[in-house]
This record gives sequence, structure tokens and C-alpha cells, in this order.
Amino acid sequence: MKKEILRFRDVKLVYHTLRGETIAVENLTFSLKEGEFIAVIGPSGCGKTTLLSLAAGLLPPSDGEVLNDGLSFGYMLQKDELFPWRTIEKNIFLPLEIKKINTAENRERVKLLAEKYGLSEFLHSYPSQLSGGMRQRAALIRTLATNPDVLLLDEPFSALDYQTRLNVTEDVSQIIRSERKTALLITHDISEAISLADRVLVLSARPATVRFAHELDFGDVVNPLKRREERNFSAWFERLWRELNG
Repeated sequence: MKKEILRFRDVKLVYHTLRGETIAVENLTFSLKEGEFIAVIGPSGCGKTTLLSLAAGLLPPSDGEVLNDGLSFGYMLQKDELFPWRTIEKNIFLPLEIKKINTAENRERVKLLAEKYGLSEFLHSYPSQLSGGMRQRAALIRTLATNPDVLLLDEPFSALDYQTRLNVTEDVSQIIRSERKTALLITHDISEAISLADRVLVLSARPATVRFAHELDFGDVVNPLKRREERNFSAWFERLWRELNG
């Protein structure tokens, strides 16, 4: 049985401003198991990204508790945010520099990751020379550079066109599954959530709480494109759409 490594227990977060208080999340309870891929969907502005900040300890809860067992986190943003003046190799080494673990051994490990996932011929290129999809792949390798326990994915495909998005989700899924990483994905795309995740959480409008939690029944089918071809894909889409808009 897989171990729970991240737990939210009755979490509440209140933002204080000069205009007063805003309750972002309330009574938020769920857990994430080791090696699990969870997708979180919810209405626009409900506090999905706040959930990632709480998970990583960037924001302390106003009430309740977030238990993460001293986990390390890697954060992948909506845009690749690669530095244009650095080569891809220097971009993917950046977390090693920041954490002061820029050793030859760690650089070699990150280079092997890049080679394993098709970036070897682009290591000395600059971001402007790569397609959007390849830049996102580089961004994921950079996120994996410090070997984090949990990947926090904040709508990482939203800036891509539809066709590129399909290809990149397949790449990202393969890398995360192959490296046996635990992942928490925030997305506004129901199809994306179904195609990628083991479990989907549906949040309410703000203040956000978990309204529904679903274990997806695709068996051993983890490839995002193949999942979209499965007979029960459309049924899941309709169900989640109703819950999200009900």
C-alpha cells in the first residue's frame, strides 16, 4: 500500500488586505500518496494555485495543517521561464547553482536526464532556438535537476497551442511516470486532467474545498493520447464537467 506523503487537514487560508479579509480555501482536506499523480480542477479564481503554495510551505495555513514529512518540491510554471541568455544546458543546471550543489556528479546526472529524454542535441542551443514543446521539456528537466520528492505543476501546458499541448503532455507524462515521481497538477482543462492523472479532485468556488474526488479507472493505460481513445473517457469528461459547473 502506497504511503501518504502530503496531507491537508481542514486547511483554511485567509488573505488580509487593506480592504479586509478574503478566505481563499476552507475545510480543505485531501492526501497525496507516494508515486501518485493527482490533478486538481475547479472554477476560475477558486484558489487552485494557492493550493500549490500551501503544499510547498510557501504559505502557512491560517487554520488546519499541511503535513509534508519534510518533502522537497519542484515547481513547474505556466511558462517555461528559461533564461534567454543561457544555453539549455546552463538553464537546466540553474537549480544546482541556486542550491549550491553544482557538483560534477549532479551535473552529469542532469545531463543524463536530458539525453534520456531527447535534449542532448540542444544542450548548447538557446531557448529561442527551440520549439515551445522542447522548451517545456527543458523546463521539466530543470525542475527534476535537484531530484525533488514531489512535482508541483501549475497549468504547465496552458501557454501552448493545442497540437503542441497534446505532444508535450505525452512527453511530460512519460518522464514523470518513468522517473516514478509524485505529482500534483493544477489545470483548468478537464480532458488534460483525465488523460494524465490517477486521481482528480474537483474544487468548489472560493473559498475552495474538495467537492468531489475520483479514482480514474483506466487500468494500466497511462499514455495520455491512448487514454483519450478509451471508451470511458467521454463519460468521465461529462461527469467532471457537470460537477465543475453544477
